[in-house]
Amino acid sequence: MKFWRMEREAKKRKKNEMKPCCSDGDGGGGVVVVVEERRCWEEMNREILSLIFVRIPSDEMARAVAFVCQSWRDAVAEPYCWSHIDVEEWCRRCNEPGVIDYAVRKIVRRSGGILRCLSAYKLSDFSFSFIAQSGRCLEVLKIPVSSVTDKMVTKYAESLTNLTVLDVSYCMKITWEGLEAFGKNCKSLFKLRRNMPPPDFDSVLASIAREADEYEAITVADTMPGLIHLELGYGLFSDNGLDAILAKCRALCHLDIRGCWNVRMKGDLEDRCSRIKEFRSPWDDELDNATSSDSDFHGGNEA
Repeated sequence: MKFWRMEREAKKRKKNEMKPCCSDGDGGGGVVVVVEERRCWEEMNREILSLIFVRIPSDEMARAVAFVCQSWRDAVAEPYCWSHIDVEEWCRRCNEPGVIDYAVRKIVRRSGGILRCLSAYKLSDFSFSFIAQSGRCLEVLKIPVSSVTDKMVTKYAESLTNLTVLDVSYCMKITWEGLEAFGKNCKSLFKLRRNMPPPDFDSVLASIAREADEYEAITVADTMPGLIHLELGYGLFSDNGLDAILAKCRALCHLDIRGCWNVRMKGDLEDRCSRIKEFRSPWDDELDNATSSDSDFHGGNEA
């Protein structure tokens, strides 16, 4: 609903409605005044407005809500409205890294240091450092397709000790070293999405023939033993990496290794994976759309 339309309707309802009616059975012309006790939006308590506004997409709140009236502007200025920021879809529509960086930093600044959840797209090192320094309360961080580097993650991961959910899918400049920094500093982490781009159709055979690389899988196993949900789509690890994950991440309820064609599932690996509640093998259907799930933003916790 358009905000200006909501405000206009609220003002109309503010007026008392008068209805003629009969005061007794003889057809008398008594008049009863019916007063509708409906609170006007602009008079609503600022804290209550904030509770309502947090359900509005962050980009719409920044572009529209503040321009309806002064009370709404005051409410939107409160840090509470910006503790959960989801601008991933807006970032995808914008698709201009410079504009995205500027907008994300501006919105994060409004959180006043109480940022708990952030979902964005195509962020730079500069934005990541700003978020880390402003987000010591951050619990959910989703930054797929970002150009953040290992160097920046290693430098600022110690500021993100409260992270429970992390999505660094398609972040090509983050390697096992960046994952290690997250794992060593984010001890409460229970969900990791680290899906990589699937190969083009013409290069599928070449991808299958690539030499196995166990570093990321071993790093996850060694530094993130508390994981419950793990996605490593199109990773280069083999049976050795999978074995390490199964041995050390014993709380796993969801494991997705679609496209990890170096995994052969030899020995007892298939049997061990079958015990996981939700398991997607290397040969299952292609990965779903990479857009982050909104469930992580409901109350700041994984559903």
